[in-house]
Amino acid sequence: MVFSSNRRVADNSTKDTLHNIQKNKECVISAVSYGIIRQMALTSVEFAAGESEFEKTGLTPSDSEFVSVPGVEESPVNMECKVKDIVTLGEHGGAGHLIICEVQVMHIDEHVIDNNRIDPHKIDLVGRMGRAFYVRASGDAVFSLYQNVKSSPIGYESLPEVVKNSRILTGNDLGALAAIEEIPTKEMIEEAENKLDGYGDDLERHCANLIQQDKASDALTLLIAYQNKQG
Repeated sequence: MVFSSNRRVADNSTKDTLHNIQKNKECVISAVSYGIIRQMALTSVEFAAGESEFEKTGLTPSDSEFVSVPGVEESPVNMECKVKDIVTLGEHGGAGHLIICEVQVMHIDEHVIDNNRIDPHKIDLVGRMGRAFYVRASGDAVFSLYQNVKSSPIGYESLPEVVKNSRILTGNDLGALAAIEEIPTKEMIEEAENKLDGYGDDLERHCANLIQQDKASDALTLLIAYQNKQG
């Protein structure tokens, strides 16, 4: 695991997180779910050194097995880590320190598990996007996209020029076409050529709609047929 503890921009000072890790050479990385986002934000306050953020935020320390520092009881996932290296990225305000950790053990709340896997909706994670902006990874924000890593896709290089030069097809459309595993047969293309006149100038939009319907192979067949007809 790798995370960064940045220097403060205002006065170029470093934070207690870095100081504690430099001293202990270990840490617990705790995932933040939406249910504790406000308490998490409160931990960013510059409390005096030695003040307990657990007491200030109401979060509960949990016992660790392999490191001397506690995890967060309310967190859905706590990862006990030994620090392997700290890489300083600069000496000016905002510069980070990459803290490279080796996970010793992970504690996962059983309530976020479904069929022996973490359910993204149940864990309801929150990620920081910078400044005061966060993103909640649940509900409509979570979607599935399956790509068989053992497949043999035809690749972007095999797509006809009409696809590569299109101003209608998106990058996602091109990705779906490039992921097809078999070039349409000659017979399929010839059959598609007989249908081209029915689409007129709307062919590319029609093909984009086909891709949205998981019919990328049909779309590619039409596009190759169009390319052939254009010579």
